[in-house]
Amino acid sequence: MFGGKIGAPEIILILVVIILLFGAKKLPDMARSLGKSARILKSEAKAMKEEGKTSNQASGSTEQSSAQRTIQAAPGDVSSSRPVNEPTDSAQR
Repeated sequence: MFGGKIGAPEIILILVVIILLFGAKKLPDMARSLGKSARILKSEAKAMKEEGKTSNQASGSTEQSSAQRTIQAAPGDVSSSRPVNEPTDSAQR
């Protein structure tokens, strides 16, 4: 019974408990917000990778660009986008 393997009956039982706890009406909203969070995380990770590449290329210059970046919650969702000022750390170099 507790051999460490999760079969179909256990998965069905877990899904039934989740539906009973959260209700069928809230589940689509929860899934939608989870998807938005995943997109935000993905876009931030991509921006950090690009920022790392550009900082490696521009390591010879001592002054960083003060251009603003816009973070969007979801593709095409302009109501929740906001400009972000990048922090400048002059003591780092």
